[in-house]
Amino acid sequence: MAVAPLNQVRRVLEYAITEIPPEKIQMGIPNYAYDWTLPYQRGRAAASIGNIQALEIARAYGAEILFDPDAQTPYFYYTTENGQAHVVWFEDARSINAKLELLKELQLGGAGYWNVMRPFYQNWSILNQKFSIVKLPA
Repeated sequence: MAVAPLNQVRRVLEYAITEIPPEKIQMGIPNYAYDWTLPYQRGRAAASIGNIQALEIARAYGAEILFDPDAQTPYFYYTTENGQAHVVWFEDARSINAKLELLKELQLGGAGYWNVMRPFYQNWSILNQKFSIVKLPA
């Protein structure tokens, strides 16, 4: 499934704001993708890749990018040359926008990204359009 499906993130945050003032809550936003080998086997981890790398894989294999309306997250299937099936769940401008809209809707205190070391230009473009970004002192 998606790294951070919006319907599940919403469920957790809506509960959290019943117990904690929303301005004290920071929403985590993923900056990575998961490449799962299919069929899924319990205990087998997905490969963690960057969102740009996910698009490169889709392009290389001619995969059709799909969008899960509940998770508000894109994904695609591909099959390697040796016949191994995969599904990749990743973030794009639509999924990031949905997460940032939820942040505003619930009036949360802010958001943090895990892992900012991977390039993801769509994210920064959406983020800069929606918010004034303040860098906190170290």
